[in-house]
Amino acid sequence: MAQHFEVSSNQGDEAWTPLQLIQKLQGTQGVFTTGGERIDAALLAACPDLKICANMAVGYNNFDLEAMTCAGVLATNAPEVLTETTADFGFALMMATARRLMEAEHFLRAGLWTRWRYDLFAGADIHGSTLGILGMGRIGQGIAKRGALGFGMKVIYHNRSRLDVATEIDCRASYVSKQELLKTADHLVLVLPYSPESHHAIGAPELAQMKPTATLVNIARGGIVDDCALALALRNKTIAAAGLDVFEGEPAVHPDLLRLPNVVLTPHIASATLPTRLAMANLAADNLIGFLKQGKALTPLNPEVLLKR
Repeated sequence: MAQHFEVSSNQGDEAWTPLQLIQKLQGTQGVFTTGGERIDAALLAACPDLKICANMAVGYNNFDLEAMTCAGVLATNAPEVLTETTADFGFALMMATARRLMEAEHFLRAGLWTRWRYDLFAGADIHGSTLGILGMGRIGQGIAKRGALGFGMKVIYHNRSRLDVATEIDCRASYVSKQELLKTADHLVLVLPYSPESHHAIGAPELAQMKPTATLVNIARGGIVDDCALALALRNKTIAAAGLDVFEGEPAVHPDLLRLPNVVLTPHIASATLPTRLAMANLAADNLIGFLKQGKALTPLNPEVLLKR
């Protein structure tokens, strides 16, 4: 980007307050965001020169899209380039959760393994089980294909809108109601975007509908799961186990989750391979360069801003 613009950057990865971010953006036309910087009406009003905000993440719940559109500020994200990597991780987290890998490793490292036992860390099968997916976008479809084609899983899903028949066939997935998804899935993976409507989409009532042998995996966004309710469900064995890559209020993690053995915890790393993170960053940079130099963007979230130019 320095070949095209005068660039100031946060190489120290400092956590700026909203006021500090506003101060840093004074006189700035474009900003490259990583997903944690909140772009809202207050910031936009205080930064009148701003024309584009480019997220290097596919999620954009840090953007007030309506306020940005009203202010004539373009928003972009980084879809597609992280689909397969994130689907890989989602499946890996599901397997680690179902097969109790972290419990077993901690047990071994602690020097507690003194003899083999037939029921030692007996977990749940992946092959031939029922995979449930809540949120059937690109990543959800990638997980569905891995389950159906690689592990012979029966795949069911629920989505805001049903997929077309050709895509369902390609994913070998069947559409069901949310209630049916919860009560039928052996392994439930969450891949839906965060919004006010999806806040606590999985809470105590939903967890109570799941099988006591079921696992829950969240690679979507914190806030989709009520972490407090989940911790209680795990402690009471309402469900068997959970795998979480995202959390409410991250990087803080609910302390009850940290104390439970039947949960696998990772620090928001589902897309964390070097090639994928570079592709995400390059797409965000290309959006900035394309828009500020030519009035074009590769992945606009509010394309109506482009039409007004």
